[in-house]
Amino acid sequence: MARSPLVYAARLAGTPVFDPIGDKVGTVYDVVVLFRLKGEPLAVGLVVEIVGKRRVFLPLTRVTSIDNGQVITTGVVNFRRFAQRPGETLILSQLLERTVNLKENGEKAHVVDAAIERVQPREWHLTTLYVRTARGSGRSGRSQRTFTVPVSATTGLQNPLYTQGADILVNQLREMKPADIADTFRDLPTDRKRAVAAGMDDELLADLLEELSEDDQVEVLSYLESERAASVLDEMSPDDAADLVAELPSDQAAALLALMEPEDAKDIRRLMEYDERTAGGLMTSAPIILSPDQSVAEALAAARRADIPPALAAIMFVCRPPLETPTGRFLGVVHIQRLLREPPSTMIGTVLDTAIENVRPDDGIGKLTRLLATYDLTALPVVDEDGTLLGAVSVDDVLDHLLPEDWRDADDDVTDETVEASHV
Repeated sequence: MARSPLVYAARLAGTPVFDPIGDKVGTVYDVVVLFRLKGEPLAVGLVVEIVGKRRVFLPLTRVTSIDNGQVITTGVVNFRRFAQRPGETLILSQLLERTVNLKENGEKAHVVDAAIERVQPREWHLTTLYVRTARGSGRSGRSQRTFTVPVSATTGLQNPLYTQGADILVNQLREMKPADIADTFRDLPTDRKRAVAAGMDDELLADLLEELSEDDQVEVLSYLESERAASVLDEMSPDDAADLVAELPSDQAAALLALMEPEDAKDIRRLMEYDERTAGGLMTSAPIILSPDQSVAEALAAARRADIPPALAAIMFVCRPPLETPTGRFLGVVHIQRLLREPPSTMIGTVLDTAIENVRPDDGIGKLTRLLATYDLTALPVVDEDGTLLGAVSVDDVLDHLLPEDWRDADDDVTDETVEASHV
């Protein structure tokens, strides 16, 4: 049979996948290939992201059509979570930005995209690369040139010792929510994780760490030089950073704290004094704190800060100066819904909610849960015996400690019918 048109992996990503009756199954996340001793690499399947962000395997033998911006399958997809097997390579996650040599002249080039095509009714190959060279030839001084080249005309695509950058994948991750970044990161092989972590800026890497399990956090931190690790900890929320530092050997923790900004290190040391399942251990020392003479407009501007999670943006804490924890006397809270109904010039001291029950730093997680549920709150103030605000416990921090330790890695319960297609 004649070969089918080329299907480029980067363009295929995000393409909807439909079953034979037209119901959407999910979207394409990646393409799985197998390298062989001879001949073109085999393209064996697609990684498809379905409801719940679960990624499953769809064999290409079950794909009847890839055309017009959609993928059509012969049956319902197996909902078992995809697990990469030895010998399998993911095009988008592992091959893009890999360096290859061109057989014709020995020139080095970086893989920008890779195309598969159907060569037999039930057989797909990885046949073509779209590459970018580092330098043009001759005296022209061209900085780059891009072109397509057959896989067979290159060497080094399979060799993991060749340098593989992570720029393309990191740029894709920037457009995702932190929880989805973590979900993607967990599925990468170790060498790829190292490259991605190295390519992230401190703020993005901090966002990633806050969404990973403690074991994964420690692993990622082990990839970094001490100075970089300290900088990333500076970017994390104090409570998450304190939890992570508490998991490290004492000598490593002390060394990192010494390299951090003094004020950030001070906050972490203070949080580490409390048991992790108490208000003090769960709280963040950096909620939105305002003085009573600030205006509604100023409060709303503070809630817009990108570094404030939604649970803490919905409720703000009003205190006498100083406004850094531990603050002056705690006065009450203001709710964002109330602020939206007030004129911008209104002083927030006139719209205080003083009825919210305070918690002490040694109160347990059971009390926190009951208060949050009873009063439909997103956060609670943590106050000491002198009426000083120490921090705030948000509902998401409480949930993190109520769920099983491995909840981030666990699959959702599957009740949908599972048939035919399997990871073979």
